[in-house]
Amino acid sequence: MQIKERFRDPTLAKKIAGYIRKLAPPYEVKFCHVCGTHEWTITHYGLRALLPETVDVIAGPGCPVCVLPAAEIDEAIQLALNGIAVTTFGDVIRVPGSESSLQEAKASGGDVRIVYSVRDAVKMAEKESEKEFVFFAIGFETTAPLTAIEILDKQLENLSFLVSHRLIPPAMELLLGVGDLHIDGFIAPGHVSTIIGVKPYEIFPKAYHMPTIVAGFEPLDVLFAVSMLLKQLRTGEARLENEYTRSVDWKGNVKAQQLMEKVFDVVGGRWRGLGKIPLSALALKEEFMAYDARKKYGIKIERSRDLLPGCLCHLVMIGKIKPSECGLFMKTCRPESPKGACMVSMEGTCRIWARHKA
Repeated sequence: MQIKERFRDPTLAKKIAGYIRKLAPPYEVKFCHVCGTHEWTITHYGLRALLPETVDVIAGPGCPVCVLPAAEIDEAIQLALNGIAVTTFGDVIRVPGSESSLQEAKASGGDVRIVYSVRDAVKMAEKESEKEFVFFAIGFETTAPLTAIEILDKQLENLSFLVSHRLIPPAMELLLGVGDLHIDGFIAPGHVSTIIGVKPYEIFPKAYHMPTIVAGFEPLDVLFAVSMLLKQLRTGEARLENEYTRSVDWKGNVKAQQLMEKVFDVVGGRWRGLGKIPLSALALKEEFMAYDARKKYGIKIERSRDLLPGCLCHLVMIGKIKPSECGLFMKTCRPESPKGACMVSMEGTCRIWARHKA
């Protein structure tokens, strides 16, 4: 039996669910994951239905497209409408900025191109050497090394970077400071952890007495993680454990980390609907400023607006409400006509619920 088949075994899932029911306390507990793929797995496979009523798994800000602040979308729109070819991933072009999206900018004559990787953007810039290109670099620690390697390897005069990478552990720490948000344990994201390893999550059990499990993306991975968290709660412990040992180790991908350290400084960054989070974003180092699109083109956004009236994406992204509790959900905000960022990406909680629950 292949690994995927083993980790989707319904008979074993029922056994783990039974074990979870035995471990579950009589009072409500909430575990927060911070990964769009985790939410897809939980919702697609109906894992919440296997959990006892007292155990809830809520979704944190784990969708990289969803957390892009409107101001940075506005920057990309400004570039595209000024004749610069803006290259980025497919989901990004539909994310609402303050007044419009990159998709609408393209319809208005802006040069917006979908790519599958930063390497595609490099190839375009090489082929059209007389044209100015910008790669809109988004994503968490998972994609940042790919941006870094291209900046180090292919420094083209006609290609610059609009860097909008974000870091997950600071966002997790922010959640613990939200006064009326109760969290009893974290399920840390597997993709990010393959790069940064397990070590960066040490702060949560040590400083916050918060049980934390790094988990994979298959249904049994998630159920194992929930059972591990419940075992810690039952004994009153708070430890950092790694369920995803087949892909994640303590140190992570050291080479990828070194690439990021060579190219980027860690700075404060804004997250859509969440405000500015200290040390949660990446910016190009001084030596690479010639490739910083913000500096090169003097981009200035005076005002921005993250949320449309009635949109509750900011509450969905921290797990305070479920998508169905937003008045716009599946009414004026639908996958084909999204009003909020959470309805755009395949990793957005609202989009996932719309496709698999509505």
